[in-house]
Amino acid sequence: MGRSKQLLPVHGKPLLQTIVNELVAAGTGEVIVVLGAYAKDHKKTISSHRIKTIENGQWQNGMGSSIKVGLNFIQEQVARPEAIIISVCDQPHLASGHIIALAHLYRTSKKTIVASTYNGAIGVPVLFDKSHFASLAKINDNEGAKNIIQQNLAQTATLPFPLGGMDLDTMEDYNRFIQ
Repeated sequence: MGRSKQLLPVHGKPLLQTIVNELVAAGTGEVIVVLGAYAKDHKKTISSHRIKTIENGQWQNGMGSSIKVGLNFIQEQVARPEAIIISVCDQPHLASGHIIALAHLYRTSKKTIVASTYNGAIGVPVLFDKSHFASLAKINDNEGAKNIIQQNLAQTATLPFPLGGMDLDTMEDYNRFIQ
């Protein structure tokens, strides 16, 4: 994209701030944001929130490296985490209600993974029970956690997120979104 998509305006605020607002509003637990490229600018954008941030110095290695940095931080800093929700910052339609619904489905389904579905695929946001932390800690840097979901489909509950397929990876995506 050539610039920070997290700082593009969405609903009158930078996209990252919009996403963090929704995650905080969900009230499902502590919000920890893993920062990579443009970390200094991103941290300023969300500094007014009561969240924790951590920088991934190896962000260019891929999503897996950020997941591992975040998981390591959580395991060191959060007392006995039962589960984590992994989200990304480029889904402009993410709302707190979806995060609340993920947590509710986790509690009621007795499944160890609760994933979002859109466009015929399983994806983020996704909740992983602590029983998957060891597997998450071993994922390849250049991959997300999709393989863990695929290997555990019998233990996965899904939640429709009809607009989840809209992400802002390119300026064309962004221009389509704002129109």
